[in-house]
Amino acid sequence: MIGDKLVIKENHYRAAEQIVKRLLSDIKKSKSRYTISIAGESGSGKSETALALLEKLDDQGIRTVILQQDDYFIYPPLTNHRTRLSNLDWVGMQEVKLELLDSHLLQAIKGIEKIEKPLVIYQKDLISQEILSLKNMKVVIAEGTYTTSLNNLHTRTFIDLTYKETKKSRLERAREEQDDFLERVLIIEHEIISAHKLNSDIIINPDFTITSRG
Repeated sequence: MIGDKLVIKENHYRAAEQIVKRLLSDIKKSKSRYTISIAGESGSGKSETALALLEKLDDQGIRTVILQQDDYFIYPPLTNHRTRLSNLDWVGMQEVKLELLDSHLLQAIKGIEKIEKPLVIYQKDLISQEILSLKNMKVVIAEGTYTTSLNNLHTRTFIDLTYKETKKSRLERAREEQDDFLERVLIIEHEIISAHKLNSDIIINPDFTITSRG
């Protein structure tokens, strides 16, 4: 997404380093591209952790690309907000073209060298298209609220912070007005996302250490 504001901090790099240590052998042994999701609630640091992970994998000589769930929303950001205002039932997984994102992960695993994907231009409230090259890429990271629910993943990662704990980071990012309506949206998202933790392979704890499951 063009126009997003990211603040990458030491804790994001700390989590990324631990994830690389945990997955490096599996990634190197994989005969196909390796797919990883990073999910969690609003403001939990999904985008920042994904970018930190990309950098740490690149340090290991492993070329990596990120697919942002934000690019796969049906409506661009401001239009989606207006749709939510008119119908709160719109909030949820139905807002996102998750099947399209999942199909792009499958194409990556199958060795496709480029995909045509949506691209959100935040300031213009516009969804455009871009051709994303996957040539020489070994890892594809899918980051976003609901990415744990995707099928074509080797490893699912979940940041274990609730919307109540992420208020400070949401204020720093300043993407949305922090009002009562947003609180209602975050409660709905929390009810959906909290169940996804059980399906995750790696939990990023509130202190950004990691716990492996299974």
